[in-house]
Amino acid sequence: MESTPTVEIEQRGEIGILTLQRPRALNALDLEMVEVLAAALERWERDDSIRAVVLRGGGDRGFCAGGDVRGLYETLIGDHPEQVEAFFRAEYALNARIAEYRHPIVAFADGITMGGGIGLAGHASHRIVTERSMLAMPETRIGFTPDVGGSWLLGRAPGRVGEYLALTGNTVGPADAIAVGLADHHVPSVRLEGLLSALEDGADLDSAIQAVATEPAPGTLTGEREWIDVAFAQPTVAEIVEALRGRPENAARATAAHLGTLPPTALAVTLEAVRRARKLPDLRATLAQEYGLVLWFGTTQPDLVEGIRAQLVDKDRSPRWNPAPGQELPADLLDQAYGFTPPTPLWG
Repeated sequence: MESTPTVEIEQRGEIGILTLQRPRALNALDLEMVEVLAAALERWERDDSIRAVVLRGGGDRGFCAGGDVRGLYETLIGDHPEQVEAFFRAEYALNARIAEYRHPIVAFADGITMGGGIGLAGHASHRIVTERSMLAMPETRIGFTPDVGGSWLLGRAPGRVGEYLALTGNTVGPADAIAVGLADHHVPSVRLEGLLSALEDGADLDSAIQAVATEPAPGTLTGEREWIDVAFAQPTVAEIVEALRGRPENAARATAAHLGTLPPTALAVTLEAVRRARKLPDLRATLAQEYGLVLWFGTTQPDLVEGIRAQLVDKDRSPRWNPAPGQELPADLLDQAYGFTPPTPLWG
């Protein structure tokens, strides 16, 4: 199997290895990478000589920082909705394939793993984090909403941690990632190559992971669950912020201030997305819901382009949200967002 400039494809014994090789961009995914990963997985799924696949990132900074948001920006300002649709259809099909794969998939979520990186690692059968892992779904910060099955994963986090992480876009380390259901095992980064070698030598997958896994350093979310669960159970974003402001914890009040800087549209739609995903039957249904939302954002809402501009293009960190924080949203906003019909169904 041949490699490409951005994805290294190799087979060592009974182990297939896919390495994202775009380290200068923190292995951000573009359409070509998604298609290469999907094609490799499709071939290996029919191959009885493969017993597991390892998915990892090249470089030493991260597994995958997400989708190629700069590329998305150029597509959006160039008014190419068909290209936006093509990317998300391919990416979501890849997310579903990983979740439903015939062979075990071992994801090394070492370092930065965000957005589209969660879509790759979060649905694998064996999800490994290291002491360097930083996981997040930070989409609200660019006027967007968690996708790639992120609302499915966060909707199944304990208590109201899912709403907290989805709305704030905050980053979690290895212990918290395991606690909230985004990862399964902590393996020190220096042991990853040894784990891969053991698998190549025929070691049992679960036994090999257990042999190198360790307890991560304590996280912070466990100690903050009380105020998170109380505040983020409120019906609306405005009531969540009010509850946070009334808490005695400094972290709660800081969270309220942070939410006050984020786009009201993205916050309202995201809160609803996590709560709807909690009731959906499976990942595919959730991806279909997210697909409609991302196309609604991309084709009807100005905040997504503005958020990318402010954070990644001009880097002035001064987005002009519309509506601005503190302004009222249209009464039918959620009806608009969840009633949007994509030109082509995701699974059609």
